[in-house]
Amino acid sequence: MSCSAPFKMRLVHLDLKGAPPKVSYLSEVFPLFHALGANGLLIEYEDMFPYEGRLRLLRAKHAYSPSEVTEILHLARLSELEVVPLVQTFGHMEFVLKHEAFAHLREVALFPNTLNPHEAESLALVKDMIDQILELHRGVRWLHIGCDEVYYLGEGETSKQWLQQEQNSHAKLCLSHMQAVASHVLAQHPGTRPLVWDDMLRDIPQEQLKASGVPQLVEPVLWDYGADLDVHSKIFLMGKYQECGFQRLWAASAFKGATGANQALPPVEHHIRNHEQWLQVAVSGPVDTLQGIILTGWQRYDHFSVLCELLPVGIPSLAACLQLLVHGVFAEDVKLRVEHFLGVSSLEIMDTMSEGAGSFPGSDIHALVTQISLHLRSSVDTLLERNRYVTGWFSPYHRRRKLIHPVMIQHIQPEALSLLSRWSNLVQQLEVALQLAFYPDTIEEWLEENVLPSMQRLQGLLQDLGEAAPLPPPTSSGWDTGHNP
Repeated sequence: MSCSAPFKMRLVHLDLKGAPPKVSYLSEVFPLFHALGANGLLIEYEDMFPYEGRLRLLRAKHAYSPSEVTEILHLARLSELEVVPLVQTFGHMEFVLKHEAFAHLREVALFPNTLNPHEAESLALVKDMIDQILELHRGVRWLHIGCDEVYYLGEGETSKQWLQQEQNSHAKLCLSHMQAVASHVLAQHPGTRPLVWDDMLRDIPQEQLKASGVPQLVEPVLWDYGADLDVHSKIFLMGKYQECGFQRLWAASAFKGATGANQALPPVEHHIRNHEQWLQVAVSGPVDTLQGIILTGWQRYDHFSVLCELLPVGIPSLAACLQLLVHGVFAEDVKLRVEHFLGVSSLEIMDTMSEGAGSFPGSDIHALVTQISLHLRSSVDTLLERNRYVTGWFSPYHRRRKLIHPVMIQHIQPEALSLLSRWSNLVQQLEVALQLAFYPDTIEEWLEENVLPSMQRLQGLLQDLGEAAPLPPPTSSGWDTGHNP
C-alpha cells in the first residue's frame, strides 16, 4: 500500500438512518474495508444510537445497545479503523424534531428538519446528544457535528424578528450556533476536534467567517459527489477557507447514495470519476491542507425518504474507489486487484448469479439485488405490455369484464406462472440473504419498495385469468360501457 497516497485518512461513512447493518455483518466487512485501504469510519448513528434519559425516545426499534456500540468500536480497532462519530446538531434533525416532545424546538413549526437556534433548550438538547455519544466514544480525535443543509433557517418567527435588526444576518445566525456547539465540544471534551459539512459556509463572505471565530473551532469537510466536480473552484474554495483561518480541511466523495433518492444499484463509473476528480484537487491544491477524505455512502437522502443502495450492493463501488485513492489511478492492474479482493471474475458482469458473483461479505445480496433491479420490472412489463396475447386478447377492458377466449388462457397462463415462480424463488433467496445482514424492518421496506409492485401486477394478471369466463357473442354495438339501464 503506498504511503504517499494524497489522503492520509480514508474514512468509510456508515449512514445508519436507513438499513442499519447487524453488528455480525459489520464484523465481516470491517476487515475488508481495511484490506481495501480504509483506515477510519465516519459513523452516522442517527436513531440507531442508544440514547438514554429524556433522549431515549429517539431510539429506533432496532437501535444498537450500549454493548453493541462498544462491540462495533472494538471490531473497528481490530481492523485498524479509527472511528469518528457523527451527530447532527442543526439541520437534518428530523429524527429528533419529529417527536412531539421536541417539536417546539423546530425553526419552522411545520418542518422537522431544522433546530431553532434561538431557544436555550435547543443548545441543551444538542449538548446532551453530544455528551451521550462521546461518553461511549471516549478519546476520539474527531466528532462530526453535521450542520449541512440547514433548510428554512431564518424563516421561523423568532428568526424573522431577530433578522430585522440591522447587524443580524442569516450567516451570523448560522455561525453563532456552530460556534456554540463547537465550543461545547472543545470545552467538555478537550482533544476532540469538531468537523462540519461545509455547504453552509461556502457563500459566507471571508471577513465575516474570519471574524466569527468559527475557523479556530472546526475543520470543514468540503463535499462534492459529482462525476464532473470542478477541480479549480474546489481549489479556490480551499484557498478561501485557509485565508479565513481554517487550519485543516477534509474532502468528502461518495461511493453510493448520491445519484438518486431511490437508486438501487450504484453507477460505479460515476463514483470512480468523482474520486479521480478529488485526487486532482488533492494533488493540485495547497500542499498538506486536506487531512483526509470521507467516502460517503448515504442510505437515505433524509430521514423520511426511501432507501437508496444497500451497503452490500455498494461494496464493489467502495472497493474500486478506495483502491483508486490508494494507488492514485484506476489502471488495469488496480482493477484486477479489486476483482481479486471481491472474488469476482469481472467488475463489468456482476449481475449474473454465476460462480463469478463474488466472495465478499454480502455478495449474494449484491447479485440478487442486481438481478431484481435490472430484470424484474422489465420482465413483467414485457409480459403485460408487449406480449401480443395479453395486449390483444386480455387487455384492461377484458380484465375488468372478466372476458377471455379460452385458447388465450393456454397462451398466457403458463408464461405468467413460470415468471412468477422464477421471481418468487429469487426473492425468497434474497430474503434469506438479507436476514444475515439486516433487521426485519429494513427487509420489509426494501422488498415492499423494489419487489412488491411488480409481483402484485403479475399476481393480478393470474388472478384475473382465473376469474375470467369464456367470451360470449358480441352485443350489437360491441361495447358495454357499463352505463346501460
